[in-house]
Amino acid sequence: MEALHDFELVRAATLDDVLKARAAHPQSALVGGGTDLMVNIRRGIVTPPVLIDVTQVGELQAVNADEGALEIGASVTLNTLAQDDAMRRHYPVVAEAAHAIAGPTQRNMGTVGGNLCLDTRCIFYNQSEWWRSANNHCLKTTGDTCHVAPKSHGVCFATYSGDLAPALLVLGAEVDIASPSGTRTIPLNDLYIGYARHDDAVEGDGKNFLSLEAGEIVTAVRAANTSGLTSAYDKIRIRRSIEYPVAGVAVALLRDGDALVDLRVAVTGTNPRPVLLEGTAELCGGPLNDDVLQGLDALARDQIMPMKTTFTPGHYRRRVASVLAQRLVTRLYAE
Repeated sequence: MEALHDFELVRAATLDDVLKARAAHPQSALVGGGTDLMVNIRRGIVTPPVLIDVTQVGELQAVNADEGALEIGASVTLNTLAQDDAMRRHYPVVAEAAHAIAGPTQRNMGTVGGNLCLDTRCIFYNQSEWWRSANNHCLKTTGDTCHVAPKSHGVCFATYSGDLAPALLVLGAEVDIASPSGTRTIPLNDLYIGYARHDDAVEGDGKNFLSLEAGEIVTAVRAANTSGLTSAYDKIRIRRSIEYPVAGVAVALLRDGDALVDLRVAVTGTNPRPVLLEGTAELCGGPLNDDVLQGLDALARDQIMPMKTTFTPGHYRRRVASVLAQRLVTRLYAE
């Protein structure tokens, strides 16, 4: 489906305008850069009756970063984030992740909020209407089967591929959320409820992957700095300028002499949510050696889901994530 469906466009000037529009139009969608939403609309994946333009909302445009903390508004463009000198100096993992997203055109339009809430996708969902019809609609659209895992008993395995989430997760970030009924702040990790391989129970999946309640929107993300923490982001993709990651990895670590005293690793492009690896604290306390790297590989193998949600085999993506994590840890430890 190439022709756009009929919709109403509401231009918001303030955050209050946005929340009032959300209350008046429960089925609406926010549009900032539209780099993901408009593609999905053109493909007939979503058909919101109302779009709320948030590009002129000043309350969502803040970018503040210093040695103490960072704060980023949801409508800040990815290019603004990638080029911010203070962000590159104090929080390189965030600037590197923003710079790694798509190409210059998309970064000039795409926003922080859009990337944090990026829709999950797989080879059976992120296609044209005629393609999906020819292959039978999947569970994430109008079908009743997840073609990635046909025996999943109603669980969708579409993959989350946003780059900013893992970078901010290793910084212990929080997100500010607003709705017509009030505001709240939660850990960024709690924003994502998609199934991960190491979960005890399935709270969400690739179709229901955000914990936002009806009418809620992400307005900002913030994090406090940890003195001495070094960080970086890297990813592998098939085509450098336009592809979503085969796997993307963010690492933050703290070293005291030869001792690794803090290690945080987060992965995107593999599971229905970004995965902040559990168990990395047990790898700390001594120097970085082969045992630590092998332990990190074991954590990645256990918590990264090797599902074929792209044309790249799942087991390859899991291996790529592990190798990227080990390379980044080795590099940051040596700095």
